[in-house]
Amino acid sequence: MPRRYIHISMLFALLVSAAVGCAAQKDKADITDTFDMKTNNVLGDPNDTELTEQGRIAIRNVGNFEFKPSRIESVRNDIFREGYFSIFDILVHLDARGDIDLAYHYDGAMNTNVIDSLNGEQNWWYRAYYHMGWGENNAFRMDHFPYKDKMTISIGPVNESYIDEVYDVFRDEVRRRKDNDGRVIIPEVIIRGPGTRLELRDVEVISHNLRKDIFQDNVITGIDVIMSLGELGELSYDLKWHENLGSAIIKQYYVERINDDVSYRRCGFVYEAGSHAFDGFRGNHIHLPSDTRVLNSPEYLSYFWICI
Repeated sequence: MPRRYIHISMLFALLVSAAVGCAAQKDKADITDTFDMKTNNVLGDPNDTELTEQGRIAIRNVGNFEFKPSRIESVRNDIFREGYFSIFDILVHLDARGDIDLAYHYDGAMNTNVIDSLNGEQNWWYRAYYHMGWGENNAFRMDHFPYKDKMTISIGPVNESYIDEVYDVFRDEVRRRKDNDGRVIIPEVIIRGPGTRLELRDVEVISHNLRKDIFQDNVITGIDVIMSLGELGELSYDLKWHENLGSAIIKQYYVERINDDVSYRRCGFVYEAGSHAFDGFRGNHIHLPSDTRVLNSPEYLSYFWICI
């Protein structure tokens, strides 16, 4: 795994929206005593995730637009349940409304919708973050990124070479899944915690339908890696539903524990997934919690421990 350089300011950002449990009022010893370290547990249930608030999106050199989530339908109904949609679906909605001129097509070799042009211009990409986060590089399919209330989204032109490199990664993932007869088998899975050191090869991941409020059955997400490894006996875990993280509204499951490593105060697990070409903050480490990060067939996935 390539070395990773993380600045303190970036570490703080990870805990705002990435996969970190929260136990601020207890010390580590007290927390550890409350968990059965040999079982796998899912604590809490998704609550009130319906999209209700007016949304906004900024398109560089075009304008700022508002939309009502209830009026948007997803072009990826193989991924999203009714009432939920991706960032890409917002653009399709604006095109249908006559606000922009969008030309696009679905590319099966990449399993994603591709923008051919927007208002006559090519090579568009996006930045997005959830409540109280901030923008970052990403190499994640736009039509896979779930929209949430209070989200910030910007669309803008980028270098063609960047788009080509991202699309090459998408093609590699689809080829990898095809070579494995449609199964998601991740060549490299790394788990790093204070007491946990795992480097696993060719890990098959299956869907556990944890976020059936948002996703169709059998959609595989990053958190399914932890759940699949638990079923294989490679580790034990606790996942916990959080409505808030500090003052940020999140409504997500986080990895609260792996083996004897339990999140506490400002310490816990974060993750990233994708191609080594975009490791770390070059595009893989984005503020998209692992229970809503849809996987195709990434080159690697890593959960690692940080304290700030």
